[in-house]
Amino acid sequence: MNEMQCLSDAELLGVVVGVSGARKSLQGAGGSLARLLHESVAPYDVNPKVQTRLQAAKELIRRSLAESMRDRDAMTSPEAVRDYLRVSLSGRSREVFLVIFLDAQNRVLRAEELFQGTLTQTPVYPREIVRRALEVNAAAVILAHNHPSGVAEPSRADESLTQAVRTAAAVLDIKVLDHFIVAEGNVVSFVERGLM
Repeated sequence: MNEMQCLSDAELLGVVVGVSGARKSLQGAGGSLARLLHESVAPYDVNPKVQTRLQAAKELIRRSLAESMRDRDAMTSPEAVRDYLRVSLSGRSREVFLVIFLDAQNRVLRAEELFQGTLTQTPVYPREIVRRALEVNAAAVILAHNHPSGVAEPSRADESLTQAVRTAAAVLDIKVLDHFIVAEGNVVSFVERGLM
C-alpha cells in the first residue's frame, strides 16, 4: 500500500487543494467523497488558485462517478447516482435540469443538462426530454434538478412536471424511473418519498 492509499478522503482532498491545514479542517466533514468535496468548496473560495484546484478535483470526481454509473445498472447503484448528482448540481447559483438517459438494462447512456433557469425556476419542456430520449435510443430516464435555495423539498410544480414528463414518455414506452432534487449536498428521491 502506498502513502496516498493510507490517507482518508479528507486528507487526499487537502493534498489536492494544497491548503495548509485543509486536511485537518476537512476531516470532520464526513460522508461520501462527493459530499466532502461539496462541503469543502465554500471555506476556501477566496483564493482563486485553491478554487481552481477544488473545481478540478470536483470535475475529476464527477467524471469518475459518471464512468462508474456507466459500468452497471443505475438502479442497483443508487449511491453512485446520488453522488454524481450531488457533484454535478450542488453549489449552482441557478436551477439546472439534468436528465440521465438509460438503456433497456438501466445502464447510463449519457447524462445531459437540458435546461437552465433562474434562481427559483427553470422552464422544462417534457416534449424536449422525450425527443432527446428518442435521439439517444433511451429506454428510461432519471430526472434531476437543483434547488439553489438550499431546500431539497419537492414543490407542487416539481410533482406536476414529473407527472407531465411521465405521461409524455409513456406514450413512446420510455420509463421515468425517478426524479431527484439536489440542494446543498442533500439529494431527495421522488420514489423514496412515494411521489412516483
